[in-house]
Amino acid sequence: MNWYIRRTLQALLTVYGVITFTFVLIRIMPGGPMESMRAQLIQQHQGSLTTEDMERINRIVETRVNIDPDQPLYTQYVDYVSSVLTGDLGQSTWHQAPVMDLLIERLPWTIFLMGSSITLSFALGITLGAIMAYKEGTILDVGLSSYSTFMTSVPYYVVAVLLVYFLGYQWDYFPIQGRMAPQTTPGLNYPFLAGVAYHLVLPVISVVITGMGGRALAMRGNSVRVMGDDFIRVARLRGLKPRTIAIQYVGRNALLPMYTNLMLAVGFMFGGAIILEEIFGYRGLGQLMYSSIGNRDLPLMMGCFLLITMTVVIALFIADLTYGKLDPRVQSGERHESF
Repeated sequence: MNWYIRRTLQALLTVYGVITFTFVLIRIMPGGPMESMRAQLIQQHQGSLTTEDMERINRIVETRVNIDPDQPLYTQYVDYVSSVLTGDLGQSTWHQAPVMDLLIERLPWTIFLMGSSITLSFALGITLGAIMAYKEGTILDVGLSSYSTFMTSVPYYVVAVLLVYFLGYQWDYFPIQGRMAPQTTPGLNYPFLAGVAYHLVLPVISVVITGMGGRALAMRGNSVRVMGDDFIRVARLRGLKPRTIAIQYVGRNALLPMYTNLMLAVGFMFGGAIILEEIFGYRGLGQLMYSSIGNRDLPLMMGCFLLITMTVVIALFIADLTYGKLDPRVQSGERHESF
């Protein structure tokens, strides 16, 4: 079987497994989301419940989780999978709106925040790591390596809290809540774009400061390893310029393993946004999922879980398919080995 077809089938089976897992959480497990939602609706009802009231509550539960409890189990499963594949994730119990609409509204903001953070983190980390490798053994290398090791061990939310306290509360340099300036009209206008960028500074800095250290150490290790390979010695013997060797030979080969790291970071960026967006009051997908847990908004919670998991699967799938194109040493056939 062709390698690309096999990888595609693996990704599709993983997505199918995630959808099946959410169905199990919603319907099969005792005391699961359906029972909890039904109990909430019963508790909200004033007075005794009639048969008509229970039927109405069951219809509400069915609408919000895309499952009809009166149908056979296999029918419930088919209906749920069909609804998810067509983009119908049920209705939020807290926001009283379709889950898909809420996800679409918040998703671009999280992509913008975490995409900017990951891009800057990799750019600075790769640059810093290349400098460390070029100055291997010097005081600069030791100092930067120590700094990178220390920052790698510091969680990003610790830095985020410190930035909020000092640059937000104490010195009032940057806003600590929201995602845009007040009284601005969203669109391609300077006040709106400037306000968005201004509110983005502290969250991005907290991720970049803690994230670029690990990328720098990885880039340094890759570069040092590549510089010891035989083809680098051959390039030097051929009299190639140091700049050519550094960019075309060392840099290119050292960057290849970083590509997989980048795709993993993209895949997991939504999970990392949960705490970050809550700290800064940034109304993105992460804060939406955090609030759904606090509000016991189970359909929204499941929708966020599905989206985050599928994003990870898609990112790894793209990395798996494209890595062989970037590295000619990797065979993309039946003998291809997963990295």
